[in-house]
Amino acid sequence: MGEKEQQRDDDQAAADAEERAEESGDDTYTRKPEHRSYRMGVDALARLRDAPERAAILLDIDGTLAPIVPRPEDSAVPDETREVLRRLVGRYGLVGAISGRAGPDALDLVSVPGMQVVGNHGLELAEEAEAWRGRLHAFSEGVSWRVEDKGVALAYHYRTHPDHDAARAQLELVAERAREDGLRARFGRMVLEVLPPLDVDKGTAVRALLARAGLGRAMFAGDDTTDLDAFGAVDELEVGVKVAVDSAEAPPRLRASADVLVPGTAGLVEFLRTL
Repeated sequence: MGEKEQQRDDDQAAADAEERAEESGDDTYTRKPEHRSYRMGVDALARLRDAPERAAILLDIDGTLAPIVPRPEDSAVPDETREVLRRLVGRYGLVGAISGRAGPDALDLVSVPGMQVVGNHGLELAEEAEAWRGRLHAFSEGVSWRVEDKGVALAYHYRTHPDHDAARAQLELVAERAREDGLRARFGRMVLEVLPPLDVDKGTAVRALLARAGLGRAMFAGDDTTDLDAFGAVDELEVGVKVAVDSAEAPPRLRASADVLVPGTAGLVEFLRTL
């Protein structure tokens, strides 16, 4: 099976698991943080803590800092999480967030002075993405589904649709049209994203932020398939720690790739307190 097919299978498995979790009302997880290797736990984390001025703390937002909610506009980063982030900003060389949301929306959601926030999975760092803004807008005008227009990306959410299977089937047709028009289309957790066909992702965003700051050590925490690109960038570093925010719908590849598993957004906050 090719990498793209494997990722598509993982995305679908995660989406199916999420629907089961929502239907059962299961949004609590009792596992304690799990360190995947002795060396990682003792060495890499210790090296981040011991020289924080040389390291970055990078995070996803939705599902990582902010609990997943039915409507994206109702999402919120808890006050206790912001308190921990403010402390980290004063301690580490860089603290940042890389989100699928549009940059201004992501910045407003985090609302922590001193944090660097990058939106649209890193597209906002790519100058060539702006050239696709008009084409994306034109594509959205030909789709009857309600769109979240993020400028250089489009998002079609279906979490609140009464029939998830029917919604997915309709959006598969939208995805096919997008690809025929030369755009990228990918499914996430109850969302179809339509993007410019550029080699930009959370991994390229991690590399760009670290290069600007002159840092070679980092931790990245995320909860979904798009965070695997950031994990790949962290693997290239002198010291890197990959944290998966676990849940009933977490992609299997994310769990398998992580150095540390934490139980949900609350578990991540407790983990960040140790840094």
